[in-house]
Amino acid sequence: MKIERISEHVWSLSTWMIIPIHIWAVEEEDGITLVDAGISMMTKGIAAFVEKQLGRPLRRIVLTHGHSDHVGAVKGLLEKYPDVTVYAHAIEIPYMEGRTAYPRRKKAAQSVQPGLARPLAAAADGKLAPIGGLTPHLTPGHSPGHVVYYHGQDGVMLAGDLFTSKKGRLRKPMPMFTADMAEALRSSEIVRKLRPKRLEVCHGNAVLNPADQLDAYQKSQGGIGSGSGISLQR
Repeated sequence: MKIERISEHVWSLSTWMIIPIHIWAVEEEDGITLVDAGISMMTKGIAAFVEKQLGRPLRRIVLTHGHSDHVGAVKGLLEKYPDVTVYAHAIEIPYMEGRTAYPRRKKAAQSVQPGLARPLAAAADGKLAPIGGLTPHLTPGHSPGHVVYYHGQDGVMLAGDLFTSKKGRLRKPMPMFTADMAEALRSSEIVRKLRPKRLEVCHGNAVLNPADQLDAYQKSQGGIGSGSGISLQR
């Protein structure tokens, strides 16, 4: 497993299984927040990194969404750290628990045990509440309850599968696993709103100053259409 410190508080942990798979560890005042949990073979490497390199407790796992390549190490990590809490967007939970089939899928498929994930909390204004140093934003399209996490202090957006990337350029999420590509394209507007210095994706490398690429990215995908941008109040 490759480990790279990408900002003051954020580390990238990655492996390769046909395609790159990235997850992230965020140093908080009370310990470590893990963003996504990759595949099961990453479990030992994650634990070793948290314990030996950082020497701080794993406090929580926050998920961008519930696809199997984002939750694979959850079971093993919870066996080792039973006090860790797992969070996902409330919209996503029925799909990942196998109660509802993901859009474009014929059958429901369980990727986590029912009751394991708690819904991300909402603030008084209806937006998603910050969790540690991260602010979640609902960005549906790749999956119904897909979320990106923004570390405002470091200017880093952990974008899961909102995009892929190649050679530092934004690319669309993988079509065969994306529920609604048009909606994913609309959700890309979050980059224009927040203007992160660095954007990280699960499948690809980092994109620096991604807002500078957004117009070209949206145009290459046919544009988002007038009046069809997502509400960024969620």
